[in-house]
Amino acid sequence: MEFRVLGPLEILDGTHNIAPTAPKPRQVIALLLMRRNSLVQTSELIDELWEENPPASAMTTLQTYIYKLRKILVAHGTEACIRTRPGGYVLTVPDSRVDLHAFEDEALKGKALLENKDPLRAADTLRRALDRWRGSALVDVVSGALLSSYITRLEEFRGRTLDLRIEADLQLGRHQELVSELKSLVLSRPLHEHVHASLMIALHRSGRRHEALEVYQELRRSMIDNLGLEPGQRLKALHQALLSEEPVGPPYERQQTVVAAADGREAAPPRTVSARIPVPAQLPPDLCDFTGRAALVGRAPLALAPRGAGPSCPTATPVAVITGMPGVGKTALAVHMAHTVRPHFEDGQLYADLRGSTGAGRDPADVLHGFLRALGLAESQVPEDLEERCKLFRSTTVGRKLLVVLDDAASLADARLLLPGGPRCAVILTSRRRLYGPGGAWHISLDAMEPAEGRELLARIVGAARVGREPAAATRLVEVVGALPLAVRCIGGRLGRSPGLSLTTLVEQLIRSSRLLDELRLGELDVRSLYDSSYDRLNRVERSVFRLLSLLPHKEFATEEVVELLGSDSRTVERFLQRYVDRHLIGIVPAENETVHYTFPGLTRVYARERLVRMLAGHDGDGAGDLLQPALAAADDRLEWVENTG
Repeated sequence: MEFRVLGPLEILDGTHNIAPTAPKPRQVIALLLMRRNSLVQTSELIDELWEENPPASAMTTLQTYIYKLRKILVAHGTEACIRTRPGGYVLTVPDSRVDLHAFEDEALKGKALLENKDPLRAADTLRRALDRWRGSALVDVVSGALLSSYITRLEEFRGRTLDLRIEADLQLGRHQELVSELKSLVLSRPLHEHVHASLMIALHRSGRRHEALEVYQELRRSMIDNLGLEPGQRLKALHQALLSEEPVGPPYERQQTVVAAADGREAAPPRTVSARIPVPAQLPPDLCDFTGRAALVGRAPLALAPRGAGPSCPTATPVAVITGMPGVGKTALAVHMAHTVRPHFEDGQLYADLRGSTGAGRDPADVLHGFLRALGLAESQVPEDLEERCKLFRSTTVGRKLLVVLDDAASLADARLLLPGGPRCAVILTSRRRLYGPGGAWHISLDAMEPAEGRELLARIVGAARVGREPAAATRLVEVVGALPLAVRCIGGRLGRSPGLSLTTLVEQLIRSSRLLDELRLGELDVRSLYDSSYDRLNRVERSVFRLLSLLPHKEFATEEVVELLGSDSRTVERFLQRYVDRHLIGIVPAENETVHYTFPGLTRVYARERLVRMLAGHDGDGAGDLLQPALAAADDRLEWVENTG
């Protein structure tokens, strides 16, 4: 039987894993394995399992776990056993049956071989030791304070062993083979001086001295930005040696001799084609006719561009949060702003459509997987666990100038998992819903365009001359569609496809149409579909109230009017109205007095009326609670008014 802790916990009887699946028994056997053949006190086990809040039955429960573990071991005839001793328990198991012992033994042998100037055997032995690892130590075991300390110490030992294996490979002249591995390690250990030194040496000996110097400068910037420290003297000495073109040896010493080729001549450093990790450039194309929002676009570099280093500079990642109603141009603004500030982020730009408004949002783990791969990590280096992916992403991005655009987030919780790890990065986030946070973020509540901006956008689509011939009709067109950018694009596309159609004629068609949203659909551009996705995210009662709001006689209204319409109480009505505000389905009108007024955006109101008509016709019924019965009783009487007022 074999016991494995270098990765997921396994107790193998042949090929069958008999380790318990319940979390706490796994904790118990893991701690006993880490302290095998020595006493583990009962108090230590209780503290590990329940920390500072053990239940009254802790001792009895622990004894039950021990009984079950003994039963497993006895049932499989293993020579390992759990013995009861005064004050605790001892897991007796031969060292040869534990992968941790084999790793420690080979690692120590490899270190001794390297110290005895035998790098070839040392590299093979150390590599064999590291190959025993199948992931992070006890990765699938919940760990308390004591077990966490053992895991941390073991991971540190693993890191030192890896450093020794790299040093052995450098002594053997395997510089080119090491470059890719060391670049990946630098990403996961961004402030580790020894790893950076090894990469500098490997690059230098591969004939890529300029890249080695860049590694030093990047580390220096990261250490100053994140720690307020300069690199150590030994790393500075290595940097100086590279500047002076002096030969250097691992990890820091300057060499006094040059390795000779087989024929006695000096061996020239091998030249290779650069294998630098590509800089991701994932931004969608910018709109060539993007119009308006000048004040927001002008502020973007000041709000998002990286600042200089120093104790007075911000330490948080700058975030711009853009929210607004369907079709208001959130994505277009985010992409345009991203292209505007792109020169400030030479380390790359990442983009993800989170599809939060569709109800089938993307898994943050999948998004992080794509980001990490784009940043140069190999498939084998991307952990399976979401939390570990988050940590690796933050570690990989710290010290970089990286821009991340997260489009259509469903919630702040999902977006937080995708934030990079340093103040030199920046994030642009869009959402249909108001997102309260993160603290210090630049919040942009995007509204419909100004009339002049709408006319300018229409002119860019159909031509300034055509708009100039009918300026009043152009203004009226923008007003009819609520100055919503997506709607303006739809009518602009219709005009573009019909050169003989006058703006005045189109205005009349839209005003006369009983289904205005049918007119605002052109290929993939469909205003109604965006409202549908927001409507589908409401619950049954929220949909009913939303439909009934379209019965109010004016675009602007107060809470009292809705109370009268629904026959409900003001507290319930305020709760519904706030939900619609959060989803940007209605807005709040600034008022001089303390009375709160709301406004129904033009096309949103049209959509709500359309849904009400469909419900009354029996095509969109989802029922309504007792709260809505008074309003529904009056809805039939008002239907004629709804249809006549368009």
